[in-house]
Amino acid sequence: MRQFLKRTLLLSIVQTRALFALGLLALSLFTPAQAAERGKVEAFLEVTGFDVALDSIALSASDAPRMLGLSAGDFGSEWTRLSRAVFNQEKMRELALDILTETLEEEALSHAAAFYASDLGQRLVTAENASHLVAEGDTKQAAGERIIADLVKAGSKRVALYHRMSRAIDAAGSGLKSLQQIQFRFLMAANAAGVIELQLDAEGLRAFQRDQEAEMRIALRASNLAASAYTYQGFSEAEVEAYVEALETPLMQQVYELLNAVQFEITANRFEALAYRMKELGQGEDI
Repeated sequence: MRQFLKRTLLLSIVQTRALFALGLLALSLFTPAQAAERGKVEAFLEVTGFDVALDSIALSASDAPRMLGLSAGDFGSEWTRLSRAVFNQEKMRELALDILTETLEEEALSHAAAFYASDLGQRLVTAENASHLVAEGDTKQAAGERIIADLVKAGSKRVALYHRMSRAIDAAGSGLKSLQQIQFRFLMAANAAGVIELQLDAEGLRAFQRDQEAEMRIALRASNLAASAYTYQGFSEAEVEAYVEALETPLMQQVYELLNAVQFEITANRFEALAYRMKELGQGEDI
């Protein structure tokens, strides 16, 4: 059991790189002085590429059975239909719009949109969108790791820049906690739905996750580094540095804190919904 959970935690980290978040409770802490209009938020999602990042959440659905020690084949031919219905891209975008319209400040929206609308910003969005839609896995990870190895050999400062980028995107340092919470909510929902039978109660699962935190943090850091190297390989060192500096500005930090929280809550919400719907396809096995 412990070895299985350890493998699925690592799988979650490698395959859910973008999920840095605070959760729905954190969303209630955002009280913008002037919330942005819905139409502007919709345009903001497109110019920043966050709409594609939301769409890419659906890719993680293919790994849900493996988190339970199963495979999609265990649920029959209806698995694809169910996962597409639960991770409906239009529904996820609408949910994001509902939240951001209430929480995203006009000033922060304008600041981030102005950067991403620039020539460099749009090239970055194109590269990020393409990377989002490539399923996370061994091939992408290996490619990024090879790039990092070459950069280290060459003494490039890009490696340090990528570390700064990760810190700027997740300034609150909540990425690992968010990944653990997504897995916790999914496993507990699957257990409650009768899809699996956990041999650990909620407290035991939390304790196991705490035991694995150090190892998981290292794995997450390596995954982030490889993903950045893969995504931004077509940009010059100066362009990467300019991007990092833009991400480190206070207003951009505010934007990312909120976007991370939104992305986390939508992902966790959809995984919980998937767990309950999986019972329609037949029961799995004890883990």
